[in-house]
Amino acid sequence: MKRYNLLTVLLLLIFSMTSAQVSSVFGSVTEAKSKIEATVPVVVEHLKKISEKQGNTTVLDNGKAALKNEYDKVSQEFDLYKGNMASCILGKSKQTKKCMNYHTQYFRNTLGIYENYINYVTKKNGYLGVADESIKLDFKPTEISTKIDKDFSGAVGAVKKMKGNNKSTYFEQLKSDDFKLQNFDTLVN
Repeated sequence: MKRYNLLTVLLLLIFSMTSAQVSSVFGSVTEAKSKIEATVPVVVEHLKKISEKQGNTTVLDNGKAALKNEYDKVSQEFDLYKGNMASCILGKSKQTKKCMNYHTQYFRNTLGIYENYINYVTKKNGYLGVADESIKLDFKPTEISTKIDKDFSGAVGAVKKMKGNNKSTYFEQLKSDDFKLQNFDTLVN
């Protein structure tokens, strides 16, 4: 009877450790997703203010079109990044770290370009170097990419302990719509 209890406890412990690793990876991805998505309504609101102040809807229309273009680039890179990181982890173990560093750097650069665009658009009265105090953004590309990278690095250890199909199914949830950035048009309305 004691053997069965010990086996049950061990199985529960292994399952909880694996679940903790999975939720850790998905937690940082979810946080990054929400921070990226939160930029759109703030920037559009700023564009509306400028447009109303100048009495010209061209500012809003052109600004939204340009923002959509930049947001779509980030959205595409976000999906590619998650898939590439999973491929790195499931690939050859000797090159895993180098592969992950490459994709993290590329993702960080894409977020940096997006941040530069947002900063350019949201300058007070259009003057560079003058921040508009009414704009509250929690968007730091280095912090976002570092958190995701750390969690994916933690996933390397979890995946090494798995066998068979568990390795490939470990990252399947990242492909769901819950972990994709929302469409630009839904964030604007």
